[in-house]
Amino acid sequence: MKDLQILCEEVVEVARKTGLFIKGEASGFTHDKIETKGLHDFVSYVDKEAELQLVEHLGKILPEAGFITEENTVSERKELTWVIDPLDGTTNFIHGVPCYSISIALLEGNEVILGIIHEINLMETFWAWKGSPAFLNGEIIHTSSVRTLEGSLLVTGFPNRDYSRLDEYMELFRYFMETTHGVRRFGSAAVDLAYVACGRCEGFYEYGLSAWDVAAGALIVQAAGGRVTDFNGGDNYIFGEEIIAGCASGFDPFFSAVNKYLKQ
Repeated sequence: MKDLQILCEEVVEVARKTGLFIKGEASGFTHDKIETKGLHDFVSYVDKEAELQLVEHLGKILPEAGFITEENTVSERKELTWVIDPLDGTTNFIHGVPCYSISIALLEGNEVILGIIHEINLMETFWAWKGSPAFLNGEIIHTSSVRTLEGSLLVTGFPNRDYSRLDEYMELFRYFMETTHGVRRFGSAAVDLAYVACGRCEGFYEYGLSAWDVAAGALIVQAAGGRVTDFNGGDNYIFGEEIIAGCASGFDPFFSAVNKYLKQ
C-alpha cells in the first residue's frame, strides 16, 4: 500500500473534484429529480453519479481495496476497504440548504486509517491519517479546550427513521438546551464531526447512523485531540449506529449525560 500521507493527498483531490461536480448540479436541481429510498431517506442522480466518480477514482488509486458505499454502487469488503458517503446531507442538498459534504474513509480490517471530509459549499477539506495530526485545508486543527457543559456548543442529528429512543432523546435534548450554550442541527453528520475536530463545537452525539456517516469524522476528531465512543463508552461507533465525539477537556460530563439518557 502507498504511504498514507501520499494516499491522503490523492484522495483529497478526488473529493474536491467530485465536490465541484455536486456544487455544479445544485443550481439546476429540482424536486422531480428526487427518489425516495425509505421514510425520510432520499437520493438523487447527483448522489449516484458522485459515488460512481469516487469509486472509479479511488479504485485507480488503490486497486486492491474494496468498498462500502451508501448508494451500493459496489459492495465488496476486503482487508482494505473504502467507506464512502458521496453526499452526506442529501436532504439539505435537495432543499438548497448549503451544508452537505463528501465523506471518505479507509479501513484496514476494522481500523480506520485515513479519513477525509469535504464540505462542498465552504470548500473546507478536513483530513487525517493514522498517526497524523488533523488538518483543515492544510492547517493543523485541534478540538476545543472548553472544560464544562455550561460553556459548550453541541451538535446532533434528529432521529429520522429509528424512533425507538425518541422520548429519551428529547429528554436529553431538553437537558442540553438548559445546561449548554445550545444545540445545533446542521444536517450532515460528517460536517458535525469535522466541526468538533476544529473546535467550532464541543461535542456531537447521534444514533441511527451508518459507517459512511462517521468513519472519516471519527478518525479526524481523534487526530485533533478529541475522544470518540459509543453511548456505553465502548468502541462500537463505526458499525454500532451510535456515536459520541467531543473535545477531551470537556468529554466526561458530556459523555455522562448522553450515557444516562441513551445507553442501552
